[in-house]
Amino acid sequence: MRERRWETTTALSFGQALAVGERLATLGLKPVSPANDVICYVEEWTVGSFDDFDQLDPWATEDVTLVHVRERWRGDFFLLSGAYHTVYQRHQDIGTYCSISHPWRIRDMLQLHDQRAMFWIGFRHAHSFIRVRLQTQVVITPGETRGDVDRTRWLDERRAAFLDAITMLDLPIETHVEKHAVVLRSADASIPFFCSWPDAFGPCQFEYNTSDAFEFLVPASKLAETFNPEPAGVRAYLTGFSEAALEEFQGIEPGARLAYRCSVHCPLDDLPEVQNAIQPHGLLYATLCEFQTRALLPEAEDASAIIGIVGVNGQFKIEARLNHAPLPEEAMGPWLERLIGHPVVYAPLPAFV
Repeated sequence: MRERRWETTTALSFGQALAVGERLATLGLKPVSPANDVICYVEEWTVGSFDDFDQLDPWATEDVTLVHVRERWRGDFFLLSGAYHTVYQRHQDIGTYCSISHPWRIRDMLQLHDQRAMFWIGFRHAHSFIRVRLQTQVVITPGETRGDVDRTRWLDERRAAFLDAITMLDLPIETHVEKHAVVLRSADASIPFFCSWPDAFGPCQFEYNTSDAFEFLVPASKLAETFNPEPAGVRAYLTGFSEAALEEFQGIEPGARLAYRCSVHCPLDDLPEVQNAIQPHGLLYATLCEFQTRALLPEAEDASAIIGIVGVNGQFKIEARLNHAPLPEEAMGPWLERLIGHPVVYAPLPAFV
Protein backbone atom coordinates (compact mmCIF):
# COMPACT_ATOMS: atom_id res chain seq x y z
CA MET A 1 0.00 0.00 0.00
CA ARG A 2 3.02 2.32 0.23
CA GLU A 3 3.75 1.97 -3.46
CA ARG A 4 3.03 3.74 -6.71
CA ARG A 5 2.35 1.07 -9.35
CA TRP A 6 2.25 0.95 -13.15
CA GLU A 7 1.73 -2.06 -15.46
CA THR A 8 2.03 -2.77 -19.17
CA THR A 9 -1.18 -2.34 -21.15
CA THR A 10 -0.88 -5.40 -23.42
CA ALA A 11 -0.30 -9.09 -22.75
CA LEU A 12 3.21 -10.44 -23.26
CA SER A 13 4.64 -13.89 -23.82
CA PHE A 14 7.01 -15.16 -21.14
CA GLY A 15 9.88 -14.68 -23.58
CA GLN A 16 8.92 -11.04 -24.02
CA ALA A 17 8.79 -10.61 -20.25
CA LEU A 18 12.29 -12.07 -19.88
CA ALA A 19 13.47 -9.75 -22.66
CA VAL A 20 12.59 -6.82 -20.39
CA GLY A 21 15.18 -8.18 -17.95
CA GLU A 22 17.76 -8.30 -20.74
CA ARG A 23 16.87 -4.72 -21.61
CA LEU A 24 17.42 -3.64 -18.00
CA ALA A 25 20.80 -5.40 -17.94
CA THR A 26 21.99 -3.30 -20.90
CA LEU A 27 21.29 -0.22 -18.75
CA GLY A 28 23.64 -1.45 -16.03
CA LEU A 29 20.97 -2.90 -13.74
CA LYS A 30 21.05 -6.43 -12.29
CA PRO A 31 17.90 -8.38 -13.18
CA VAL A 32 17.36 -11.93 -11.98
CA SER A 33 18.78 -14.58 -14.28
CA PRO A 34 16.16 -17.03 -15.64
CA ALA A 35 17.95 -19.91 -13.90
CA ASN A 36 18.03 -18.18 -10.49
CA ASP A 37 15.54 -18.94 -7.73
CA VAL A 38 12.85 -16.37 -6.96
CA ILE A 39 9.90 -16.12 -4.60
CA CYS A 40 6.75 -16.28 -6.71
CA TYR A 41 3.64 -14.98 -4.96
CA VAL A 42 0.36 -16.71 -5.84
CA GLU A 43 -2.97 -15.03 -5.13
CA GLU A 44 -6.65 -15.48 -6.00
CA TRP A 45 -6.13 -19.10 -7.09
CA THR A 46 -9.69 -20.46 -7.20
CA VAL A 47 -9.89 -24.21 -6.53
CA GLY A 48 -12.66 -26.78 -6.43
CA SER A 49 -11.41 -28.34 -3.20
CA PHE A 50 -8.73 -27.44 -0.66
CA ASP A 51 -6.64 -30.48 -1.67
CA ASP A 52 -6.19 -29.02 -5.19
CA PHE A 53 -3.17 -27.34 -3.63
CA ASP A 54 -1.30 -30.58 -4.41
CA GLN A 55 -0.80 -29.18 -7.93
CA LEU A 56 2.04 -27.09 -6.48
CA ASP A 57 3.82 -30.12 -4.99
CA PRO A 58 6.76 -29.88 -7.47
CA TRP A 59 7.89 -26.69 -5.69
CA ALA A 60 8.58 -25.58 -2.13
CA THR A 61 5.79 -23.41 -0.75
CA GLU A 62 5.18 -21.36 2.39
CA ASP A 63 2.66 -18.94 3.90
CA VAL A 64 -0.16 -21.09 2.51
CA THR A 65 -3.57 -19.53 3.20
CA LEU A 66 -6.96 -20.87 2.11
CA VAL A 67 -9.50 -18.07 1.59
CA HIS A 68 -13.28 -18.53 1.76
CA VAL A 69 -14.72 -15.85 -0.54
CA ARG A 70 -18.37 -14.79 -0.28
CA GLU A 71 -19.48 -12.15 -2.78
CA ARG A 72 -22.64 -10.08 -2.25
CA TRP A 73 -23.15 -11.79 1.10
CA ARG A 74 -26.13 -10.92 3.28
CA GLY A 75 -26.20 -12.42 6.71
CA ASP A 76 -25.46 -12.07 10.41
CA PHE A 77 -21.75 -11.31 10.81
CA PHE A 78 -21.87 -12.25 14.50
CA LEU A 79 -23.08 -15.76 13.65
CA LEU A 80 -20.58 -16.14 10.79
CA SER A 81 -17.53 -14.99 12.73
CA GLY A 82 -18.70 -16.95 15.77
CA ALA A 83 -18.87 -20.11 13.68
CA TYR A 84 -15.30 -19.64 12.45
CA HIS A 85 -14.18 -18.94 16.01
CA THR A 86 -15.83 -22.13 17.27
CA VAL A 87 -14.01 -24.29 14.71
CA TYR A 88 -10.79 -22.37 15.31
CA GLN A 89 -10.91 -23.15 19.02
CA ARG A 90 -11.06 -26.88 18.28
CA HIS A 91 -8.00 -26.77 16.01
CA GLN A 92 -5.91 -23.85 17.23
CA ASP A 93 -2.19 -24.31 17.68
CA ILE A 94 0.97 -22.25 17.45
CA GLY A 95 1.13 -21.14 13.82
CA THR A 96 -2.60 -21.33 13.11
CA TYR A 97 -4.38 -18.16 12.04
CA CYS A 98 -7.98 -17.33 11.18
CA SER A 99 -9.45 -13.96 10.28
CA ILE A 100 -12.68 -12.75 8.70
CA SER A 101 -13.00 -9.46 6.81
CA HIS A 102 -16.09 -7.33 6.26
CA PRO A 103 -16.52 -3.80 4.85
CA TRP A 104 -17.86 -0.98 7.01
CA ARG A 105 -19.12 2.48 6.10
CA ILE A 106 -17.80 5.71 7.61
CA ARG A 107 -20.74 7.88 8.66
CA ASP A 108 -19.17 11.29 7.99
CA MET A 109 -19.10 12.63 4.43
CA LEU A 110 -15.49 12.60 3.24
CA GLN A 111 -13.69 14.08 0.26
CA LEU A 112 -10.20 12.58 0.52
CA HIS A 113 -11.04 9.15 1.95
CA ASP A 114 -13.39 6.46 0.68
CA GLN A 115 -16.63 6.09 2.64
CA ARG A 116 -16.15 2.34 2.31
CA ALA A 117 -13.52 0.95 4.68
CA MET A 118 -12.62 -2.56 5.87
CA PHE A 119 -12.09 -4.41 9.11
CA TRP A 120 -10.84 -7.86 10.10
CA ILE A 121 -11.60 -9.85 13.22
CA GLY A 122 -8.96 -12.48 13.78
CA PHE A 123 -7.83 -15.30 16.03
CA ARG A 124 -4.25 -16.34 16.69
CA HIS A 125 -2.86 -18.68 19.31
CA ALA A 126 -3.74 -17.28 22.77
CA HIS A 127 -5.20 -13.97 21.53
CA SER A 128 -7.64 -12.31 19.14
CA PHE A 129 -7.53 -8.97 17.32
CA ILE A 130 -9.54 -6.36 15.48
CA ARG A 131 -7.92 -4.56 12.52
CA VAL A 132 -9.42 -1.44 10.95
CA ARG A 133 -8.21 -0.01 7.62
CA LEU A 134 -9.05 3.18 5.77
CA GLN A 135 -8.55 3.79 2.06
CA THR A 136 -7.76 7.11 0.44
CA GLN A 137 -8.82 8.50 -2.91
CA VAL A 138 -5.14 9.01 -3.84
CA VAL A 139 -2.04 7.20 -2.57
CA ILE A 140 0.58 9.71 -1.44
CA THR A 141 3.75 8.06 -0.23
CA PRO A 142 6.21 9.31 2.42
CA GLY A 143 8.24 12.27 1.24
CA GLU A 144 5.78 13.38 -1.45
CA THR A 145 4.46 16.93 -1.12
CA ARG A 146 1.72 16.97 -3.76
CA GLY A 147 -1.00 16.59 -1.11
CA ASP A 148 0.21 19.33 1.20
CA VAL A 149 -2.47 21.81 0.16
CA ASP A 150 -5.11 19.41 1.58
CA ARG A 151 -3.14 18.38 4.67
CA THR A 152 -5.45 19.97 7.26
CA ARG A 153 -8.58 18.46 5.70
CA TRP A 154 -6.81 15.11 5.34
CA LEU A 155 -5.90 15.08 9.03
CA ASP A 156 -9.41 16.04 10.12
CA GLU A 157 -11.01 13.35 7.94
CA ARG A 158 -8.63 10.65 9.03
CA ARG A 159 -9.00 11.37 12.70
CA ALA A 160 -12.81 11.51 12.40
CA ALA A 161 -12.92 8.20 10.49
CA PHE A 162 -10.78 6.40 13.04
CA LEU A 163 -12.80 7.88 15.92
CA ASP A 164 -15.96 6.56 14.26
CA ALA A 165 -14.62 3.00 14.36
CA ILE A 166 -13.02 3.37 17.80
CA THR A 167 -16.30 4.59 19.28
CA MET A 168 -18.38 1.80 17.77
CA LEU A 169 -15.86 -0.81 18.90
CA ASP A 170 -15.57 0.83 22.35
CA LEU A 171 -11.78 0.62 22.32
CA PRO A 172 -9.50 2.53 24.73
CA ILE A 173 -7.57 4.22 21.90
CA GLU A 174 -6.63 7.90 21.96
CA THR A 175 -6.26 9.98 18.80
CA HIS A 176 -3.92 12.95 18.46
CA VAL A 177 -2.50 15.17 15.74
CA GLU A 178 1.24 15.53 16.16
CA LYS A 179 3.77 16.98 13.72
CA HIS A 180 1.18 17.13 10.94
CA ALA A 181 0.17 13.47 11.30
CA VAL A 182 -2.63 11.56 13.03
CA VAL A 183 -1.27 9.44 15.86
CA LEU A 184 -3.17 6.66 17.65
CA ARG A 185 -2.22 5.33 21.10
CA SER A 186 -3.70 2.67 23.31
CA ALA A 187 -4.67 3.98 26.74
CA ASP A 188 -3.30 0.72 28.16
CA ALA A 189 0.38 0.42 27.24
CA SER A 190 0.37 -3.28 28.15
CA ILE A 191 -2.04 -4.12 25.29
CA PRO A 192 -0.36 -5.03 21.98
CA PHE A 193 -1.35 -2.23 19.61
CA PHE A 194 -0.02 -1.57 16.10
CA CYS A 195 -0.40 1.18 13.52
CA SER A 196 0.78 1.44 9.94
CA TRP A 197 0.58 4.28 7.46
CA PRO A 198 0.79 3.92 3.67
CA ASP A 199 1.10 7.63 3.00
CA ALA A 200 2.48 10.86 4.41
CA PHE A 201 -0.60 11.77 6.43
CA GLY A 202 -0.49 9.32 9.34
CA PRO A 203 -1.78 5.83 10.13
CA CYS A 204 -4.17 4.19 7.72
CA GLN A 205 -4.62 0.99 9.71
CA PHE A 206 -4.61 -0.05 13.32
CA GLU A 207 -4.72 -3.43 15.04
CA TYR A 208 -5.82 -3.90 18.63
CA ASN A 209 -5.17 -7.21 20.42
CA THR A 210 -6.70 -8.91 23.43
CA SER A 211 -6.22 -12.15 25.34
CA ASP A 212 -10.02 -12.54 25.50
CA ALA A 213 -10.94 -14.66 22.47
CA PHE A 214 -14.60 -13.48 22.61
CA GLU A 215 -14.09 -9.75 23.17
CA PHE A 216 -14.50 -8.52 19.59
CA LEU A 217 -17.31 -10.77 18.33
CA VAL A 218 -20.14 -8.43 19.32
CA PRO A 219 -18.37 -5.09 18.61
CA ALA A 220 -17.26 -6.31 15.18
CA SER A 221 -20.85 -7.19 14.26
CA LYS A 222 -21.89 -3.62 15.13
CA LEU A 223 -19.22 -2.29 12.78
CA ALA A 224 -20.47 -4.66 10.05
CA GLU A 225 -24.01 -3.32 10.46
CA THR A 226 -22.88 0.09 9.17
CA PHE A 227 -22.69 -1.49 5.69
CA ASN A 228 -26.37 -2.48 5.62
CA PRO A 229 -28.40 -2.78 3.45
CA GLU A 230 -25.70 -3.17 0.78
CA PRO A 231 -24.51 -6.75 0.21
CA ALA A 232 -20.94 -7.29 1.38
CA GLY A 233 -17.84 -9.03 0.10
CA VAL A 234 -16.69 -11.20 3.01
CA ARG A 235 -13.49 -13.24 3.21
CA ALA A 236 -12.19 -15.74 5.75
CA TYR A 237 -8.44 -16.48 5.82
CA LEU A 238 -7.18 -19.82 7.15
CA THR A 239 -3.47 -20.51 7.69
CA GLY A 240 -1.64 -23.45 9.23
CA PHE A 241 -4.56 -25.88 9.62
CA SER A 242 -4.72 -29.64 9.02
CA GLU A 243 -6.90 -31.16 6.31
CA ALA A 244 -9.38 -32.28 8.96
CA ALA A 245 -9.68 -28.70 10.22
CA LEU A 246 -10.11 -27.32 6.69
CA GLU A 247 -12.91 -29.81 6.07
CA GLU A 248 -14.66 -28.61 9.21
CA PHE A 249 -14.24 -24.95 8.24
CA GLN A 250 -15.71 -25.79 4.83
CA GLY A 251 -18.95 -26.77 6.50
CA ILE A 252 -19.57 -23.18 7.64
CA GLU A 253 -22.23 -21.69 5.36
CA PRO A 254 -21.44 -23.90 2.35
CA GLY A 255 -21.15 -22.17 -1.01
CA ALA A 256 -18.10 -20.01 -0.42
CA ARG A 257 -15.59 -19.84 -3.28
CA LEU A 258 -12.27 -21.40 -2.26
CA ALA A 259 -9.07 -19.58 -3.22
CA TYR A 260 -5.43 -20.01 -2.23
CA ARG A 261 -2.62 -17.57 -1.68
CA CYS A 262 0.96 -18.62 -0.96
CA SER A 263 4.64 -18.14 -1.78
CA VAL A 264 6.36 -20.52 -4.22
CA HIS A 265 10.15 -20.93 -4.36
CA CYS A 266 11.22 -21.74 -7.91
CA PRO A 267 13.63 -20.76 -10.70
CA LEU A 268 12.40 -17.74 -12.64
CA ASP A 269 12.19 -20.00 -15.70
CA ASP A 270 9.50 -22.08 -13.93
CA LEU A 271 6.93 -19.28 -13.83
CA PRO A 272 5.02 -20.60 -16.90
CA GLU A 273 4.73 -24.03 -15.22
CA VAL A 274 3.52 -22.48 -11.97
CA GLN A 275 1.01 -20.46 -13.97
CA ASN A 276 -0.24 -23.60 -15.69
CA ALA A 277 -0.81 -25.17 -12.27
CA ILE A 278 -2.99 -22.27 -11.07
CA GLN A 279 -4.97 -21.57 -14.26
CA PRO A 280 -7.34 -20.07 -15.17
CA HIS A 281 -7.92 -17.57 -12.36
CA GLY A 282 -4.77 -17.67 -10.24
CA LEU A 283 -2.52 -14.63 -10.26
CA LEU A 284 1.25 -14.80 -9.78
CA TYR A 285 4.00 -12.23 -9.57
CA ALA A 286 7.74 -12.31 -9.03
CA THR A 287 10.46 -9.69 -8.84
CA LEU A 288 12.58 -9.32 -11.97
CA CYS A 289 14.83 -6.44 -10.88
CA GLU A 290 15.29 -4.06 -7.93
CA PHE A 291 17.22 -0.80 -8.11
CA GLN A 292 17.48 2.79 -6.93
CA THR A 293 16.23 5.20 -9.57
CA ARG A 294 19.21 7.51 -9.10
CA ALA A 295 21.27 4.90 -10.97
CA LEU A 296 19.29 5.93 -14.09
CA LEU A 297 18.12 9.42 -13.09
CA PRO A 298 21.13 11.01 -11.36
CA GLU A 299 19.56 14.48 -11.30
CA ALA A 300 16.20 13.37 -9.88
CA GLU A 301 15.09 12.51 -6.37
CA ASP A 302 16.07 8.94 -5.48
CA ALA A 303 13.36 6.26 -5.16
CA SER A 304 13.31 2.50 -4.67
CA ALA A 305 11.97 0.64 -7.70
CA ILE A 306 10.89 -2.95 -8.34
CA ILE A 307 10.23 -4.31 -11.83
CA GLY A 308 8.19 -7.50 -11.65
CA ILE A 309 6.53 -10.13 -13.81
CA VAL A 310 2.78 -10.67 -13.39
CA GLY A 311 1.04 -13.72 -14.83
CA VAL A 312 -2.59 -14.73 -15.20
CA ASN A 313 -4.41 -17.17 -17.50
CA GLY A 314 -1.45 -17.96 -19.74
CA GLN A 315 -0.38 -14.35 -20.28
CA PHE A 316 2.17 -12.05 -18.67
CA LYS A 317 2.59 -8.37 -17.93
CA ILE A 318 5.37 -6.27 -16.47
CA GLU A 319 4.70 -4.14 -13.40
CA ALA A 320 6.73 -1.29 -11.92
CA ARG A 321 6.43 -0.38 -8.23
CA LEU A 322 8.08 2.65 -6.68
CA ASN A 323 7.95 3.94 -3.11
CA HIS A 324 7.35 7.36 -4.67
CA ALA A 325 7.55 9.03 -8.06
CA PRO A 326 11.08 10.44 -8.66
CA LEU A 327 9.83 12.54 -11.59
CA PRO A 328 6.80 14.82 -12.03
CA GLU A 329 3.56 12.89 -12.52
CA GLU A 330 3.31 13.61 -16.24
CA ALA A 331 6.86 12.34 -16.81
CA MET A 332 6.60 9.01 -14.97
CA GLY A 333 4.66 7.04 -17.58
CA PRO A 334 6.88 8.05 -20.53
CA TRP A 335 10.04 7.32 -18.53
CA LEU A 336 8.82 3.84 -17.52
CA GLU A 337 7.80 3.09 -21.10
CA ARG A 338 11.32 3.93 -22.27
CA LEU A 339 12.76 1.83 -19.46
CA ILE A 340 10.57 -1.26 -20.01
CA GLY A 341 10.05 -0.94 -23.75
CA HIS A 342 6.24 -1.31 -23.60
CA PRO A 343 3.29 1.08 -22.99
CA VAL A 344 2.25 1.35 -19.32
CA VAL A 345 -0.70 2.68 -17.35
CA TYR A 346 -0.93 3.73 -13.70
CA ALA A 347 -2.52 0.78 -11.88
CA PRO A 348 -2.68 0.96 -8.04
CA LEU A 349 -3.43 -2.29 -6.25
CA PRO A 350 -6.76 -2.75 -4.46
CA ALA A 351 -6.64 -1.93 -0.76
CA PHE A 352 -8.78 -4.65 0.76
CA VAL A 353 -8.07 -7.99 -0.95
